Amino acid sequence: MAVSRCARPLALIAVLGVASLAGGCASIDRLSSIGEKPALAAIENPTAQPGYKPVQMPMPRPEPASYNANSLWRNGSRAFFKDQRAHQIGDILTVTVNFTDKANIANETQRSRTNKEDSGVSDFAGSKLLAGTAAASVLPGRLLTADSTASSDGKGSVQRQENLQTSVAAVVTQLLPNGNLVVEGKQEIRVNFEIRELIVAGIVRPEDIQSDNTIDSSKIAQARIAYGGRGQITDVQQPRYGQQVLDVLLPF
Repeated sequence: MAVSRCARPLALIAVLGVASLAGGCASIDRLSSIGEKPALAAIENPTAQPGYKPVQMPMPRPEPASYNANSLWRNGSRAFFKDQRAHQIGDILTVTVNFTDKANIANETQRSRTNKEDSGVSDFAGSKLLAGTAAASVLPGRLLTADSTASSDGKGSVQRQENLQTSVAAVVTQLLPNGNLVVEGKQEIRVNFEIRELIVAGIVRPEDIQSDNTIDSSKIAQARIAYGGRGQITDVQQPRYGQQVLDVLLPF
């Protein structure tokens, strides 16, 4: 036991020492670049970077093209000229997110109740005959007396105003039997130590896709739109885990 207790402080000191050395090296690098322009990173092969993983996306089945004799028409074409709009698995279309929501709700509820019960029996079990004795202090003066008062006052209000306007490219992930398309798009933007995420998913009709291969978010059925972030700023804005646990467990 004595050896393990002594080893813990030594391990902690070693970890702190390594961290301080790493921070010192980073500080030295920053001091050496004072007054100079930040250097641009060299162009490198992304497939040779550590942790690189090839992208795997849903792809349509290969369909061999067949032409009729003495005809420019190709079997399976949607139009004489090729339609550039998304229509099969793996195609990409642009979703224009235009979300504006405003709500103002106020509710107030008041409730009160007062009850009083009195039996009217002034002498219970001869309590007056036992005056001055210890039993008189134990026996009640009346057979039944009950008073209760309850009141509640609740107020609630909601004031919400949201506005989100952006665009994101989505991929067709599934083709439903009726011809509708299931699309999903995700966008991540990193600024310093904060990442902003935009996720759009839902079901669209091919007829609602514009000629420029775009669709408005209001025409997406079962739409799932999420906009948020993660990073240092988000961590500071969120309550600590201990406080969140107490908010769930405490009944008051």
